[in-house]
Amino acid sequence: MNATIKDIAKIANVSTATVSRVLNNAGGYNETTRKKIMDIANKLGYRRNEMARSLVQNSSNIIGVIMPNAATIFYADIVNGIESMAHTNGYSVILSHSGVNGNRFNECMDIMAARKVDGLVIVTVELNTEQVKLAESLNIPFILLSTDTPDNEAPYIKVNDFDAAYAATEFLIINGHTKIGLAGVDPNDRVAGMPRIEGYKKALEDNRIKFHSYMVKFGDFSFYAGKEAMKEYLKENILVTAVFGVSDDVALGIISAAYDHDLKVPEDLSVIGYDNTRVAEMSIPPLTSISQPFLEMGEEGCQRVIEAIHSKKGISSKIISYSLEIRESVKKIM
Repeated sequence: MNATIKDIAKIANVSTATVSRVLNNAGGYNETTRKKIMDIANKLGYRRNEMARSLVQNSSNIIGVIMPNAATIFYADIVNGIESMAHTNGYSVILSHSGVNGNRFNECMDIMAARKVDGLVIVTVELNTEQVKLAESLNIPFILLSTDTPDNEAPYIKVNDFDAAYAATEFLIINGHTKIGLAGVDPNDRVAGMPRIEGYKKALEDNRIKFHSYMVKFGDFSFYAGKEAMKEYLKENILVTAVFGVSDDVALGIISAAYDHDLKVPEDLSVIGYDNTRVAEMSIPPLTSISQPFLEMGEEGCQRVIEAIHSKKGISSKIISYSLEIRESVKKIM
C-alpha cells in the first residue's frame, strides 16, 4: 500500500498542510523541515499522483535535459548533479539526445513540449539564434551548461576555456617544456575549440615561445583523436616533450599511442588533460588535468532553473572556477 501525506505528517509530527507545501515546493517552511519531510517520504517510498497533480497545478514537475550523443565520460557527472538537485526538490528528470552537432535539437524540443516540462537544462549543445528562440517559445526557464551563445542570448554556467587552456599550457612551461603540442581540438568549435587554441597560443606568446601551427593537431576531443595526433607527431618527426590534450579522452589517446611506440609517460613525454573526469585518476600514470566541477555545474544549473520556476524571474549567467589537478603525467625538465 502506498504511503500517504497523512503517514508522513504523523511521523514528522507536522500538519498535512506542511507536508503538502514541502512536496509541492510551495514555500512557507524552513530547510530543516523540508529535509526531514523529504527523508521520511523517501524512506516510506511515497509516490505522488503526478498526473492528477499536473492537471490541478498545470505543472508536470519534470525538468528536461538535452545533451549530445557524445561518448565522453564527463556527461555522467553533469547529469548526476542535475538529477540529485531535481530529486531533492521533488522533480523528475527526462533526458533527450540532440544528436551530432545538435541536429536533432528541434525534435528534442518537441518532446519537451509534449511532456510539458517545467524547466530545461541544455548541456554542451551550441545553439544558434533560431534554436534559442525555439527554447524561449516554451515559456519555461532554461539554462545552458558548459556552453553559451555568441551574443549571450541565453543564460549559462561554464568555465572560461581560454583561461583554463592558458593555465594548462603555462603549467607545462613552468615545468621546463618549450616544445608543447596541442592535440584533439576542433578549430570550428566556438565554445571549447577556439578558446582553447587561443589560450594555448597566448601562453606560448607570453613566455616568448614561438607558435608553430604544425604543433596543433585537430580532432573531435575523442580518445581516437589523441591517438591519431600522437601518431602524426611521430610520423612527421615533430619533437614534442609535452602535449596538452584538450580533453581527458584525448590525453588518454596520446598516452596509449605513446605506449604503442615504446615512449614512457612522463619520462619521455609529459601529458596534461582537460576536464578531470574519473578516468584521469585511473590512468597509468594518473593524469594531470584541468578540473571542471561538472557535478556542481549540474546541481547549480538545475537549482537555478527550479528557483526561476517558482520566482518567475530570469536566470543569470555564471563563470565558474576551474582548477588544476596535479598528478603524475607531467615531468619537470631542465
